[in-house]
Amino acid sequence: MKVVLLADNRKNELLVNFCTAYRPLLMKHQLISVYNTGKLLHSSVDLEISGLSVDYSSGLEQLASRANFNEIDCVIYLRDGKNAQTGIDELLKVCDANNIPCATNLATAEILILGMDRGDLDWRLNINKDYEV
Repeated sequence: MKVVLLADNRKNELLVNFCTAYRPLLMKHQLISVYNTGKLLHSSVDLEISGLSVDYSSGLEQLASRANFNEIDCVIYLRDGKNAQTGIDELLKVCDANNIPCATNLATAEILILGMDRGDLDWRLNINKDYEV
């Protein structure tokens, strides 16, 4: 599955801790993030991450576009409720429109990753086959 990993600035350490705890599960999937977050996770947790554009907003636009074509299967975005990053709204809207599971806090991220490991999201694989040419 293609899993997007994102975090607001104040939640980056929490994302690193989450990825450390669930590294064995995350390693089974294709991981995607914006460039700086991907670089942080690679250096901190030694996960292979496909990093997108160096520019944060361009990376979010690319993710929203991929989500629009069902090229991602779930999003883990640890949001800072007090100071949320701008530009993420479009990605979240596209996830809602395309039934792409999206976790915005640690509790839902854990539920999502454990459900993915159990096979609860295997139905997403069938959706992706419908979009292949």
